[in-house]
Amino acid sequence: MKINVIKRVLKANDIVAQENREKFKSAGLLAVNIISSPGSGKTTLLEKTIPALGEKKSIVIVGDLETTRDAKRLEPYAYQVTQIQTGMSCHLYANQISESLNDLDIEKTDFLFIENVGNIVCPGEFDLGENAKVVLLSVPEGDDKVAKYPTIFRVADVVLITKIDLLGVLTFDLDRVKNDLAKLNSNVPIIKISSLKSDGMDKWMDWLKEKHNSSIGEQAKFVTE
Repeated sequence: MKINVIKRVLKANDIVAQENREKFKSAGLLAVNIISSPGSGKTTLLEKTIPALGEKKSIVIVGDLETTRDAKRLEPYAYQVTQIQTGMSCHLYANQISESLNDLDIEKTDFLFIENVGNIVCPGEFDLGENAKVVLLSVPEGDDKVAKYPTIFRVADVVLITKIDLLGVLTFDLDRVKNDLAKLNSNVPIIKISSLKSDGMDKWMDWLKEKHNSSIGEQAKFVTE
């Protein structure tokens, strides 16, 4: 008898992911899964995003193979931070998120940011219970990555083109990226952003707040200026 181990693993993961999703809904928070290649700017983005949310509390779960370096960087900004060391695993699983929630005050927070392991292949297959998948593509990575790694871009709720301050310095065809995305995920929003210079941060914050309102159903949570 042939046993498809991959499907069994995914099914078990999806069961826990749905349990996580129910916990997030009950707590009234928005869970955001941030996915990218290593070095695309996930941690820097969070360093700028969390303070910009003002009084809204954020929890961060960081996934890395080793070290607590990113968690330590984010600790001054977030309400709570926890680190998951995955060892040899190239992505986070729903059960790891579930276990982390035991030590987090999710009832007292508005946002849960999951900084996934640096990888744009495996995370696309594993639901964590998040409300949104945010995929980062940095200018230094090149403009061919959407076509080469389509799985993650098909399921993205928004694509952030990061490090745009390097446009014109490095060869990067933005139209090529947009055309490739249109073939995979035609309605996905694309936001150009430089966390270093804060370019595009206003559009990113608008998207994040709108997503919170639509997912949580509490339109009064934020006041639009």
